[in-house]
Amino acid sequence: MTIADSYDALARMLDYPENKELLQTDYELVSSFLKKQRLENFIYSFAEFASVSSLAALQEEYVATFDFNPATAPYLGHHLFGDNQKKGGYMIMLKQEFERCGYNPVGTELPDHLSVVLGFLAHLARQEDYGPRRPFITECVLPGVERLHTAFTARQDSHWQVLVETARLLCAEDCKEVQSC
Repeated sequence: MTIADSYDALARMLDYPENKELLQTDYELVSSFLKKQRLENFIYSFAEFASVSSLAALQEEYVATFDFNPATAPYLGHHLFGDNQKKGGYMIMLKQEFERCGYNPVGTELPDHLSVVLGFLAHLARQEDYGPRRPFITECVLPGVERLHTAFTARQDSHWQVLVETARLLCAEDCKEVQSC
């Protein structure tokens, strides 16, 4: 289990749920990495929720949490810049960085969706080139994830909150691995 595998698994967990079994598999991957790194494992509560919920219930809560509530939308640009021109520049920069590093996101989400960004971090981690990853995490990812996490603290009824906290922990741990974030 590597940080790249964890980023990929968490990215799938933060995408619209389409398969309960995959959620469980991804939970086990992320949980294993957290345990290996001796990091707090908050996601067991999400795994419990997912195991007792139907796929329809998971999808309903996902939409209620991320799509119908702008405060907890999974779009980092929204949390960093709100709805102004700077967000457009951020989106363009993300797309250019993806292209420069040879990353082609799967699906139709915008480039600042947390699951897409985590997928990009997995791509960078697989290349084992810390050069572009560290500044990308510190400048483009952690500030948005921290603001999203803060938005979730005001809303303590969401099972998805622990996944955002886990994304924050993984990014912070990745910075430790690459020496300085």
